[in-house]
Amino acid sequence: MPQMNHQARPRSIAASALPKGPPMTSAISNVQGSDSAGNAVEPVTETVLVTTHGTTSIADIVIAKIAGLATREIAGVYRVGGRGAAGTFGSIRQKIPGGGSGLTAGVAVEVGARQSAVDLDIVVEYGVEIGELTKAIRRNVISAIERMTTLEVTEVNIVVHDVHLPQGDTDEPADSRVE
Repeated sequence: MPQMNHQARPRSIAASALPKGPPMTSAISNVQGSDSAGNAVEPVTETVLVTTHGTTSIADIVIAKIAGLATREIAGVYRVGGRGAAGTFGSIRQKIPGGGSGLTAGVAVEVGARQSAVDLDIVVEYGVEIGELTKAIRRNVISAIERMTTLEVTEVNIVVHDVHLPQGDTDEPADSRVE
């Protein structure tokens, strides 16, 4: 029996008779099929998430968790999530059973069939060069999402809400030097 290319085999072959191999790693491939009479049919465009055998949907929370974890991996990120009321409510929500995951605090996503976009709210450590930090965050978030889901990341928007000071972070004015 001649060996067939995994991506170009006729659809009439039973799945159990197909050679075992690694899962499809490319995002899109063309599959040339044939009907039961052996006639060629139009190529079918497949993606890893949409195939002739079914579809895979990825929930927004999955992308948000991946983005949140990838952001926290970068040195110089003090916290993911804003400061003030949003940060306070987020920390309270984490303490309530079933109140939500701290992994998604400060992360908003939009997920489509083939693409995703991410918005991040962060607090940075004092002394970190913010431009380089945000480049590293974008690189890590894009890499993690695309590697784990095969979705193209169209943008990663980052808002730096605050800088964490090592001796304590207060917004109260310091004692005046003049009397």
